[in-house]
Amino acid sequence: MESRIEIVSSHYAGCDEDGRLDRSRHGQMEFFTTMHYIHRFLTPGAKVLEIGAGTGRYSIALAKEGMDVTAVELVEHNLEILRENAKGIANLRAYQGDATDLGRFPDDAFGLTLVLGPMYHLYEPEDVHRAIGEAIRVTRPGGVLFFAFLSAYAILYNNYFQGNWTFGQQENFTSDGRVRHFKEQLFTGYDVTEFEQLFKDKPVDYITTVGTNGILESIEERKDFELSDADFEAFANWYLKFAEKRELLGTTCHLLYICRKN
Repeated sequence: MESRIEIVSSHYAGCDEDGRLDRSRHGQMEFFTTMHYIHRFLTPGAKVLEIGAGTGRYSIALAKEGMDVTAVELVEHNLEILRENAKGIANLRAYQGDATDLGRFPDDAFGLTLVLGPMYHLYEPEDVHRAIGEAIRVTRPGGVLFFAFLSAYAILYNNYFQGNWTFGQQENFTSDGRVRHFKEQLFTGYDVTEFEQLFKDKPVDYITTVGTNGILESIEERKDFELSDADFEAFANWYLKFAEKRELLGTTCHLLYICRKN
């Protein structure tokens, strides 16, 4: 039986994670929306921690804006690309590490903590809560935390209308409609309320839940899909007005849970 870390590392060693937020409209939308909300809560000179930094798209962007950035990435392949992309950026430090153990960092060290990937790949409740607890621990009181997660419903909409619906339904939901989480899924999704309940007894104050890419991922493979640069800009700015609407959250694959440490 492969471990969680082996499964995740094997996946990212064979995919183009570095181009994920550039090569599609839904990836561009995810980056646009996420950066919009980061800037909403970012304070000048803030110390930023990104946990699960991938190849560094957010960490590098924020470091180039003058932030003091620390990046932690589990997958060696991604970390190598991150370090190559970040050459010459003195205010960005990158380490290999797992979201469930941030022991290298002291309590209350960062003003903004971004957990933009690990929750996709944590399956056991103890690992999920350990990762949340570690992110909160290293964030200073009053600091803001972002946790990215996936909608279990959007996972089905995006991936299981190619003659494989029954398999997808059984993989992601129990027969009585509860969301399933196990490492062989690779990417695990949540019901929005289910994810929010993970923070019920945590020392944080809820700010908002945001959908970051709308329905773009589910429709982008249609043959008649077309979104020019001008239309994308119009759509992106329009979408920001509705990114927090509860009735739309289940249709977007990538979401953000935003909270403040108390």
